[in-house]
Amino acid sequence: MSSDIKPTEAEAANELMRLAKQIARHDRLYHAEDAPEITDQEYDALVRRNAELEAAFPHLVREDSPSKNVGHAIAASPLSKVTHEVRMMSLDNGFSDEEIAEWVARVRRFLALDDDAPLAFTAEDKIDGLSCSLRYEKGRLVRGATRGDGQVGEDVTPNVAHISDIPQQLATDSPPEIFEVRGEVYMEKQAFAALNAAQQEAGGKLFANPRNAAAGSLRQKDASVTAQRPLRFWAHGWGAASDVPGETQHGVVDSLREWGFPISPLFTCVDDLAGLLAHYETIGEARPDLPYEIDGVVYKVNRLDYQQRLGFVAKAPRWALAHKFPAERAETTLESIDIQVGRTGKLTPVGRLAPVLVGGVTVTNVTLHNRDEIARLGVRPGDRVAVQRAGDVIPQLVENLTPDAEREAYVFPDHCPECGSEAVAEEGEVDVRCTGGLICPAQRTERLKHFVSRGALDIDGLGEKTIDQFFALGWLESPADTFRLQDRREDILALEGWKERSVDNLLKSIEARREPDAARLLFGLGIRHVGAVTARDLMKHFHELPALREAAEKARGGDEEASNSLTSIDGIGSAVVEALGDFFHEDHNKAVWDDILAQVSPPRYEVETKDSPVSGKTVVFTGKLETMSRDEAKAQAERLGAKTSGSVSAKTDLLVAGPGAGSKLKKAAELGIEVIDEAAWAEIVVAAG
Repeated sequence: MSSDIKPTEAEAANELMRLAKQIARHDRLYHAEDAPEITDQEYDALVRRNAELEAAFPHLVREDSPSKNVGHAIAASPLSKVTHEVRMMSLDNGFSDEEIAEWVARVRRFLALDDDAPLAFTAEDKIDGLSCSLRYEKGRLVRGATRGDGQVGEDVTPNVAHISDIPQQLATDSPPEIFEVRGEVYMEKQAFAALNAAQQEAGGKLFANPRNAAAGSLRQKDASVTAQRPLRFWAHGWGAASDVPGETQHGVVDSLREWGFPISPLFTCVDDLAGLLAHYETIGEARPDLPYEIDGVVYKVNRLDYQQRLGFVAKAPRWALAHKFPAERAETTLESIDIQVGRTGKLTPVGRLAPVLVGGVTVTNVTLHNRDEIARLGVRPGDRVAVQRAGDVIPQLVENLTPDAEREAYVFPDHCPECGSEAVAEEGEVDVRCTGGLICPAQRTERLKHFVSRGALDIDGLGEKTIDQFFALGWLESPADTFRLQDRREDILALEGWKERSVDNLLKSIEARREPDAARLLFGLGIRHVGAVTARDLMKHFHELPALREAAEKARGGDEEASNSLTSIDGIGSAVVEALGDFFHEDHNKAVWDDILAQVSPPRYEVETKDSPVSGKTVVFTGKLETMSRDEAKAQAERLGAKTSGSVSAKTDLLVAGPGAGSKLKKAAELGIEVIDEAAWAEIVVAAG
């Protein structure tokens, strides 16, 4: 984490929700509109924070998580759309030598390789350009496409024809029937400066950076505009291919060079972790003098059969990683500390800074996390501070440069600045929270915003400003009031800015949620520790919301069977059980719950699974697996629609036992659970395709 203080589950869920919205917005600006508002370094910080939170709270991973998405859906564009035959993936990032070492170790574990087994990698500088896929059929270029959202991009075939680095015909007498070359369209620094100078003289648009200039130049409806721009291309991979000319990454890249494609002059192959880190240092030293912009080094497992086994997770391959360059630091003055009250009542201090440029972005705000973080840093308004943009949503304050200055210590408030209620920290927690609950305007409106948000009920037309407006008018004070807006059509129409169409669309969207997904509804209530994934896990088990409530209330009353029914669910621990019990113990929460269920009728919650012999079953792996690692086996099971568990219980359907299986095998025999060996498991995998 970017702080030594770990957020609570509710705070993490709230922050992940904000991150999903922020990153989606910046993806749209960057990929679809070529109009980024933040630097790549700032974007990386957002993505890294999201990854940190998801790693710490894996059960909170959202359906709209940035870790599951590549790029952004194509916005309205004069260019036609292209569906990629093979998805164009993104890359996971690493920021330290330790993270790179862990990635290499993780690859070895997945492949079940001993420490002394050879494992080679390629390494090349990561150019800051626009991803492009070039489709060749019988050696002739037939289509060029941008990445888009990874599945659908834009057709830029006439445009890439004007890039001299891109051959119209592959330089080989025996080209594959189909081969998609993938790489980056970019603009060199000198060409970028000349283009902006010409644009300024002509009174045209100035580009923020070379990447933005390259993207804007390639995504032109009029290809003659592209022809006038100094674009370059280099290749680094491939997509759909009827035949792959090599058994290693290095071998295929060599073939790309022979076919006429430029590749990175710093592309190389190394034998181990030390080689990766050494080449990273070499590229870092060369970076200032390179004619193009780079933001890191890309590592890939060299053997293609290993790449195939490693496969992909969400939006990125397991066999590749981008080692990003470190963030910059800057000094400025902490002018004030403001307190923000979140949906859960947490009082979050935010430092207001004298504007300072960090990594090409002007920074004016910095998160201070909580009361303990302020005390740890010893910061007060007026102090000179060091700010860093690495691993946090808002840039991180890393050091107080004037700790000995004669200023009074900052006193953290003991009352909520929004409603005046007492603000306290519960025993064992560092976060200070407002005790006002639903009487606190900050919490009430934020909970309403969460209730209708994309990950919850997903009601179009109820944005933050609308919720604030309706709340101020007294029309929207509780979640169930959302559905009572149906009776206020004429009132809404009387408001400035509302037309019949927009009102009808809002009411139609609300009406469409009268039979909401039960897990989304549960998540939308904002119960502490119940994130989107936890809500789904609970509903997979209970299917109906009343059954969940009954179990939670009984568990709080000391019913051991009810408590066990909850904790037996994978990912559900005592904190979730306690939070559910506390929620249903409060009369005002029960009133909110009953009020909502009087307005909606969630259907029975069921989950569709992939059709395979193990779909919907719980599989446990034990003993030594000889042809694959445990992680690879679990990944196979999940792809087949099965659930995996680390322990054998009456809920286990199948045990896959390798040599050395011990207590789990014995327990499976006692419970009469089906047991198969690794070879039989492989047959299931092959049969399922």
